[in-house]
Amino acid sequence: MITRKVPIAISMIIVGLLSCAGSGQQDRESPASGEDLQERAWVPVFNADSAFAFIEAQVGFGPRVPNTPAHQACGDYLEETLGRFADTLYIQEARVRAFDGTVLNIRNIIGAFQPERRNRILLCAHWDSRPFADWDEDPAKHYTPIDGANDGASGVGVLLEIARHLSEHPTRPGIDIVFFDAEDYGKHEAATGADGDTWALGAQHWARSPHRSDYQANYGILLDMVGAENATFKKEGFSMLFAPAVVRKVWETGQRIGYGSYFLNQEGTYVTDDHFYVNDIRNIPTINIIHLDDGTPHGFFPQWHTTDDRIEFIDKGTLKAVGQTVLTVIFEE
Repeated sequence: MITRKVPIAISMIIVGLLSCAGSGQQDRESPASGEDLQERAWVPVFNADSAFAFIEAQVGFGPRVPNTPAHQACGDYLEETLGRFADTLYIQEARVRAFDGTVLNIRNIIGAFQPERRNRILLCAHWDSRPFADWDEDPAKHYTPIDGANDGASGVGVLLEIARHLSEHPTRPGIDIVFFDAEDYGKHEAATGADGDTWALGAQHWARSPHRSDYQANYGILLDMVGAENATFKKEGFSMLFAPAVVRKVWETGQRIGYGSYFLNQEGTYVTDDHFYVNDIRNIPTINIIHLDDGTPHGFFPQWHTTDDRIEFIDKGTLKAVGQTVLTVIFEE
């Protein structure tokens, strides 16, 4: 799904940006209650069961690989669902070329809440799934499409649940929710040549030609792989390079409301994901909440880019930790 770039020069810069604060961790079994959150500011209580149902619906279509019937059907479902919640729905269709020359028919799906407000926050995730299980233990599956329950669907599911709340309870800033397409059609592990910009094709297109030509936001939050059990969210490198204040805001919020065992005060690697292009091309300071794991050979959750990235590995406790944290951040603005 994602390639990683760790330039030495940037690594030296990021060391000076990283916080040395304490862990702020609490037990996963005792997060702050909805009542505790509302004593500080009125914040809706995130429903992990609802988010799970949104994830299950996406996975039910099958692998969401561009140019397939499952991709078309799931895109229609996301249009209809986000359209029910948002004040304005934008559909951005495009044709982009993948690393192997394949022309992909893609669509970015954007829901705007209170579109008249100039003060805005961008929330985003990718909705496509990987066409190759190129990290599967079985080499015979290395060209098999994956369900992408965590890698893609989890972030979209969390944002759909947030959208449901926004339709009932507006925030002070306007919110834009963007579902990027063709994030995960990057270079196959067996392919030769450099990765280049073969990932996040939908985000690259949107960053160059957003749904509104004058679009700008105060900051953005990308959700990627936010549903695995015992997930660990470290401070991803490009997030700290481009938007350290936003990282601090989100991590401190998560720790304050009881999710410090998910939001770790630890340095993470650099991940070339959708947020990189939103930062680099659109100049919107955007961070990535992404599961980083030092215990795996690729640095992500164990089922990453395998046929095991299925719905049964989605953990509602992790969905709750991420969803409640993001809700709290945007409602406290």
